[in-house]
Amino acid sequence: MPLNQQIENNFMYHSPKEGQQEKYEAIREKAKELAYLIDETCPNSREKSVAMTNLETAVMWANAAIARNE
Repeated sequence: MPLNQQIENNFMYHSPKEGQQEKYEAIREKAKELAYLIDETCPNSREKSVAMTNLETAVMWANAAIARNE
């Protein structure tokens, strides 16, 4: 995809298409399970905070992959 098309695609609103909402929810649910495991297993620390932030980031990018490319 040419860069100008990619820029347009990345910065536009993508309304959910049929079946996408279920995918978003499945990703969030699995990430929430992992978030609880991290919270229960890891001591409070900078590293734990970074793990939680990166998990949130992973969910965001996974959902963006669906929204932008389906």
